[in-house]
Amino acid sequence: MSDTEAPKSAPADRATAGPFDDSEVNPVRPYVDLGGIKLLPRAELAVRLEIEEGNKRVVAVALDYAGSTLQLQPFAAPRSGGLWHEIREQIIQQIDKQGGQTVTSTGSLGPEIRAEIPVPGGQGARIARFVGVDGPRWFLRGVISGEATSDPGAAAKVEELFRSIVVVRGTTPMPPRDLIPLQVPSSVAGSAAPGAVPTGTGPATAV
Repeated sequence: MSDTEAPKSAPADRATAGPFDDSEVNPVRPYVDLGGIKLLPRAELAVRLEIEEGNKRVVAVALDYAGSTLQLQPFAAPRSGGLWHEIREQIIQQIDKQGGQTVTSTGSLGPEIRAEIPVPGGQGARIARFVGVDGPRWFLRGVISGEATSDPGAAAKVEELFRSIVVVRGTTPMPPRDLIPLQVPSSVAGSAAPGAVPTGTGPATAV
């Protein structure tokens, strides 16, 4: 199935309850501008940027909240079709090759994957939830770890955080599946040394 043939996967109320397109929100709200995504500051929320070592490109945003981590990546997508149905199958195949286990279910965000991924060195496995939503010309993927993989209260808080995200697709033509550019907030870039920007501890993989 090609990307243009695949249906979009998103909650029925996505346009009013999120995750939002930039055209669907009030621009005067005090968003933290990370380029391809924007988010509202909230208590107990820590933002980390995952940066490629070689070219210093921001490849993911990690949000620490409710005893959990939500890793976010926005991708360009076709106008008429979605990506999540096909990308889910590719994630499952990748985890299977690593010797992990996956279970597909339907949650508040739609279809998702719960995975047990082997830790390098044979030190057990880590639990992660892969969620995704297709929007207008974009696809937002989230990887949830920590308490939100098992505790319903934490899960509800992290899912609400995911739905509060605003995706800024922009008007630049981009092939489907290309990562929408992310950036260090101007307030940080202008006032802190590059080393002061927190980075993630693991690589971010765009499937």
